[in-house]
Amino acid sequence: MAVTIELLSTFSILKSLSEPALLQLANQSILRKFSRRGVVLNAGEKEEFLCFLFEGRLQGVDFTLDGREVGLYFVEPGDFCGELGLFDQREQPEYVMALTRSQAVFVPMAALRSVMFDSRPMMELLCERIAKRVRTMSAQRSLLGLPNVPQRVCGQLWMLVSDDEKETLGKDAAMAIKNPPTHQEIAIMLNLSRESVTRVFQTLQSRQIVQRDGNARLIISDPGVLKGLAYGDVEL
Repeated sequence: MAVTIELLSTFSILKSLSEPALLQLANQSILRKFSRRGVVLNAGEKEEFLCFLFEGRLQGVDFTLDGREVGLYFVEPGDFCGELGLFDQREQPEYVMALTRSQAVFVPMAALRSVMFDSRPMMELLCERIAKRVRTMSAQRSLLGLPNVPQRVCGQLWMLVSDDEKETLGKDAAMAIKNPPTHQEIAIMLNLSRESVTRVFQTLQSRQIVQRDGNARLIISDPGVLKGLAYGDVEL
């Protein structure tokens, strides 16, 4: 499947580019498919492409000195990863792996650099994205320092709630996490065993704080209590 201008225009960060600029990028871009657990970007290697996820789900992961996998962030359709190389042209700091069968568009960084400095909207979105990533990873680091396992899991769930959803807190409205990670994926992000995460979920469900709506959504029936658990104001 050839990469077209229309395909690139589905990614919000590229929408502001002119048609000639999009055509230039499309002619040099590649669409790649990945099976589950396929490596999309390699840590320690100088990647020459920025990865835009078209379909599926990705996760940024790293490994501790003793070989344990630690999840850092998720990449959803319409999002991108590998952007640090745009600015410092250095090695990719973490692995990015496919959690499901995925398709991604790979756009050459050199071609992106030639157009991005001429597009203020694109630069603003890139800066916002990097700032958001730094904030998220700082918060993730703080979670890993919590000794209380239930608080760590609840803190992770609260982080996954969108900002728009959090604005409804106090209005007696349930919230939802779309496409929630599996217990194993949460365990990787928090450096816990899957069994530990499952036990916390069983307690949350028995107290009707959360409930699953298939695999597509996790309903948070009592957001106030979940937030209290996340911040240590309430004990599970």
